[in-house]
Amino acid sequence: MAGATACEQDVFTPELLGSIERELERHVDAAAYSPNLLAAVRHALLGGGKRLRPLLSVRCAEAVGGVERDALSAGAAVEMVHAFSLVHDDLPALDNDLVRRGRPTVHVAFGEAMAILAGDALLALAFQAASATPRHADAVVRSVASATAQMINGQVLDTLGGHAPELSALGRLQAIHTQKTGALIRCACTIGASAGGAKPTQLEAITNWGETIGLMFQAVDDLLDVTQSAEHVGKAVGKDQDAGKMTYPAVLGVDATRTEIERLRCDAVNSLSAFGSSADPLRLLTEYLAGRTR
Repeated sequence: MAGATACEQDVFTPELLGSIERELERHVDAAAYSPNLLAAVRHALLGGGKRLRPLLSVRCAEAVGGVERDALSAGAAVEMVHAFSLVHDDLPALDNDLVRRGRPTVHVAFGEAMAILAGDALLALAFQAASATPRHADAVVRSVASATAQMINGQVLDTLGGHAPELSALGRLQAIHTQKTGALIRCACTIGASAGGAKPTQLEAITNWGETIGLMFQAVDDLLDVTQSAEHVGKAVGKDQDAGKMTYPAVLGVDATRTEIERLRCDAVNSLSAFGSSADPLRLLTEYLAGRTR
């Protein structure tokens, strides 16, 4: 990773990122899709990105005693669901974004109809990948399906509303982000631990860690949206604020958002207290996610 910090270099190793890319390419290459659909799918899935979710799956598998190969297909499945969500989120009917990861969004590059279908194709491909998990494939498929449903529900709450009337502003914000962003991050961690053969106590701890960093990830994302430039983060910024969407800075303010990020960081680190050195990559990931700038 160009310009990577020491923390990033230790966690986002070229070897692991290479394995993830090859796994994603393997599933795409095996898909029986027409050339124009494959081109759109490749643009959406293989066009860059941190690969955080599959990396979480692998690192969580390793934390409980598993190995990389145990979790690669599971992690690929979550990355495909994530890519599907971005393709559809970027559409004119939702966020109407023109740039993603520094490149034209799929509907800009291929048209709206193909973007819708490419998102659908990625979602179908995700479940094929999940079912290829070497161990506990049934549990992985169920978890991916549940997280996908939660992610979609969170997007509805964020875009169209539907909250329980008694919820406070902070309660509504947490309901959105626990589902819209947090569900897939938590799922990536849980399925990685399951695929790695986690014991019940290990699975509970990893799930708690995943839930906490999922909220922290979104809080940082919201903060970057009001403190960084579009050129720096590789996508449009300030649109959530302009649209009146619920974000951490909008509800809490910038300073209180930074305080909340620190609280979540501490909670995440504490949730790993029962693990030894096998969870050191997760501890490094916690620090990276709390302090990232893009």
